[in-house]
Amino acid sequence: MKVGITYDLRDDYLEEGYSSEETAEFDRIDTIDAIDEALSTLGHSVDRIGNARQLVSRLAAGHSWDLVFNIAEGMYGVGREALVPALLDAYRIPYTFSDPLVLALTLHKGMTKTIIRHAGLLTADFAVVNSSSDIENVNLPFPLFAKPVAEGTGKGISDKSKIESPPELYAVCERLLREFSQPVLVETYLPGREFTVGIVGTGSDAQAVGTMEVLFRDKEDSGLIYSYHNKAHYEEMIVYSVPEQEAIDSCSKLALSSWKVLGCRDGGRVDVRMDESGRPNFIEVNPLAGLNPVHSDLPILCRLNGISFEDLIERILKHTLKRIG
Repeated sequence: MKVGITYDLRDDYLEEGYSSEETAEFDRIDTIDAIDEALSTLGHSVDRIGNARQLVSRLAAGHSWDLVFNIAEGMYGVGREALVPALLDAYRIPYTFSDPLVLALTLHKGMTKTIIRHAGLLTADFAVVNSSSDIENVNLPFPLFAKPVAEGTGKGISDKSKIESPPELYAVCERLLREFSQPVLVETYLPGREFTVGIVGTGSDAQAVGTMEVLFRDKEDSGLIYSYHNKAHYEEMIVYSVPEQEAIDSCSKLALSSWKVLGCRDGGRVDVRMDESGRPNFIEVNPLAGLNPVHSDLPILCRLNGISFEDLIERILKHTLKRIG
């Protein structure tokens, strides 16, 4: 089978002058190498396509593929992750992972939480601040937690994200509005343990492949916030571990229910944090999860649960091929 790979290579954007934080979600060349090698080992002919602009050029030149392994994040707008799947849909070329609707919806954390809550699943109370005038309408008890509504990889999250007072709320929201030019999600702070659950499959075939707890080596220095800085330096700051069975069961149940309600496909992650009563709450879903074999959360949690990177890619591909028939 001829399999193309679509991706945003971080080095390309750094060469264009974008910053390290702006390109934090994009892929390193070793990620592409690892996916290429895994697909080749499975017997497929691999074609590295690249980003959306490169895909457009290839499509215009008449190129096609039996399947596209899509991990392209996109650069601009709340619908940026939906761009490549929408282009492939237009040419009726099948691809891995979720469709444009799901990718556009789930990048907006406020809209995602609205659906999760409507489905009766547990998630922290929240408000979306679209402009400075909305800040005074936030009617939630302190402490609160604030982050950009449509970013990943911990972008915009720091030790300032936990908010204890109205002046802090104004300062943090105004800074995030200015810095990221997008709304801010403000949530009731969840003080409990933090987990991420790996999912493979679609609909009734979806299954949790592992649950990983996020722990901090130095609680005082980390501030207990899984921030952009801590994620970027996880080897020094973070310890990942497999929790006890009770936590695995409760987190997996919530994650799978959330995955199915949102219509996510093939593979990804659901992040969960416990409240003061020890109940798992939905934080967010990543239907286009990072796939660096060493540094990304999904491969790490799979490795902790005895699933190799090659096995993960094979499982994702197997579920994709079953879905598309």
